[in-house]
Amino acid sequence: MFLRELEEPVGRIRGAGPAAVAALENMGIRTVADLLCHFPRDWEDRTGIVPLAQFAAKPQVNTTVTVLGRSWIGFGRKRTLRVLVEDESAKAELLCWNRPFLESQLTPGRRCHLWGRFQYKYGKIQSGTFDISREGEEHGIFPVYPLSKGLTQTTLRRLVSRALESWLPRIDEELPQAIIEQEGLLPRPLALKGIHFPASMEELGRAKRTFVCGELFYLEILVGRRAMERRNTQRPRAAARRGDTVPKGAGGIAAGDIAGDAAGLSPLQRRLAERLPFDLTPGQLGAIAEINRDMAGPVPMARLLQGDVGSGKTLVSFLAALAAVEGGGQAAILAPTELLARQHAENAARLLEPLGLRLSFLTGNIKASGRRELLKGLAEGRIDIVLGTHALFSDDVAYSGLRLVVVDEQHRFGVLQRSRIMDKGDHPDLLMMSATPIPRTLALTVFGDLEVSVIRDMPPGRKPVKTHLARLSNEGKVYDFVRNELARGRQAYFVYPLIEAAEGAAELKDAQTMADRLANEVFPRYPVALIHSRIGEEEKQGIMERFRRAEIRILAATSVVEVGVDVPNATCMVVEHAERFGLSALHQLRGRVGRGSEQSYCFLVYSDELTPDGKTRLMVMLEHTDGFIIAEEDLKLRGPGQIAGVEQSGYLPLAFADPVRDVAELEKARREAFSILERDPGLLLPEHRLIADVLERARPFGAAEAPGRL
Repeated sequence: MFLRELEEPVGRIRGAGPAAVAALENMGIRTVADLLCHFPRDWEDRTGIVPLAQFAAKPQVNTTVTVLGRSWIGFGRKRTLRVLVEDESAKAELLCWNRPFLESQLTPGRRCHLWGRFQYKYGKIQSGTFDISREGEEHGIFPVYPLSKGLTQTTLRRLVSRALESWLPRIDEELPQAIIEQEGLLPRPLALKGIHFPASMEELGRAKRTFVCGELFYLEILVGRRAMERRNTQRPRAAARRGDTVPKGAGGIAAGDIAGDAAGLSPLQRRLAERLPFDLTPGQLGAIAEINRDMAGPVPMARLLQGDVGSGKTLVSFLAALAAVEGGGQAAILAPTELLARQHAENAARLLEPLGLRLSFLTGNIKASGRRELLKGLAEGRIDIVLGTHALFSDDVAYSGLRLVVVDEQHRFGVLQRSRIMDKGDHPDLLMMSATPIPRTLALTVFGDLEVSVIRDMPPGRKPVKTHLARLSNEGKVYDFVRNELARGRQAYFVYPLIEAAEGAAELKDAQTMADRLANEVFPRYPVALIHSRIGEEEKQGIMERFRRAEIRILAATSVVEVGVDVPNATCMVVEHAERFGLSALHQLRGRVGRGSEQSYCFLVYSDELTPDGKTRLMVMLEHTDGFIIAEEDLKLRGPGQIAGVEQSGYLPLAFADPVRDVAELEKARREAFSILERDPGLLLPEHRLIADVLERARPFGAAEAPGRL
């Protein structure tokens, strides 16, 4: 039996009472498999003695103490037990917050085992976060689990331990024996025990590596199968629609006739290019040539288009949509927010409607009467290109002949969401776009069933944004500079890490407070508005529209504007507490300005107390404007599991493996998986039957796999 096949309810575990079962269910843990797959987030090594005197040199104290005395501090409900203890090196105070029951256990003279984090406060060594038990009990390496209300580490450890006792002997291996031997991995049951209750840190390391290799192997098996399925999919191309279904002026276009001219453009694409007030860049021309080649072929396209902020990816997607329409089909362009979808729709109307194309805009906020007519037009083929949000794959949306799906900011959509819109057509072409560059090696390995196009250049006439660093204590100079830009008729963004003041973060500025201060104290002559994620879509849309029309001159915001509308007149981006933002977010925010012909500026305002890591990130932003270089630096700096576009892609529901940290293991897993699939695509050979059984009976990534689709 495979681990994910253990479907017995957690209530069957000895000692799992109704309260514990209810608390587990609140965390989504309903079966024994769920519990055993609820992996620790950390481990506490309590094997070595750390005396009280070394509390500052070590993360935790781990020692045997004697209780010297007890007292109470505070009054009423805030009354707290204080216990004085000592070991052979020092004395310390234990503050027993919300643990008055310890009074009966910690009696003077009693010897106990103590583990905890200590600090020096009020002239004493103190701890309020500690575990205490009978002398000689607490030794070993202890798992630390994510918890919810009603659960403690002790309860969860006990339940996991009893589940392992009862069910571990039934768990079967999931990796081929050849890989286990070749990589020196642990058998599955031993790896599972070693993850939850390792006998040593060495065993924990081997258990982790076993799970990493297993996850990456099955990830690459799935990637490889999708790639092979796509390559083997032959789908008929729709006959081109004629008469009133062909865009006016497109002429009689034969089915699939999107062969390009000397520049690689089809007839409709050429007409659009000729109407533009600028030339397409070499990067855009190269990308559209690759897209046209894919769309003209017999195999459905699956392509990832990467390009820096402002490189012209959206225009390339419009050109791809024209190819779909010329081929007799429809195109759907999916954006993560209504603001961005509306901007795409407005730009498409300006550029494409003069060519005779019929466009529609669909979001969840369209009124029922208009929605009915729109859906009817889509189903009857009277709409060529539809742009919108997640509403594009609602259950009641049907397409006459969906030929192309474009997913903008692809990492903001999960696999299942992308799969739902792909299911609206008969193997449509797929173009995913990302302004968050992923290094090519990683992209080819993680998105291994996709072809990758990259736009490296920028449209002519764009001036690079000038970036400046400023201390928080020098923000007055930044305000003076912005004031001068406002006097010249320009606009500005001010971005903050928080929506509102937060308890425990008094030193951080928030958007709500600062919007008031900017409006009333700093820039009283200019209209200021506030925008953040809690504001409704309709209000958000109204604010952005007024900002675009320059009725609002200053926009105070959170990083919600990271993906936003183009405002060419906005020339200043001020990010306060910039050290709190990741490199990817900072680069995206900087890309909100510099959209017009005027020189633009980005001010990264940092706290006076700057960590070395924060300083390094800000220096990367100061020295580089190329998003691909910044992405490479992000790889070096941020480390495991934090590269936007990879961990946020919905593509990688991994518990242990990290495609950045474990890139060597990932490439090895890819070679092994693709080698197996090339020799045995159906996994029919006896030595590969185990892989087929795992995929059939215990899908490694559950529903997120969306087999056969992206």
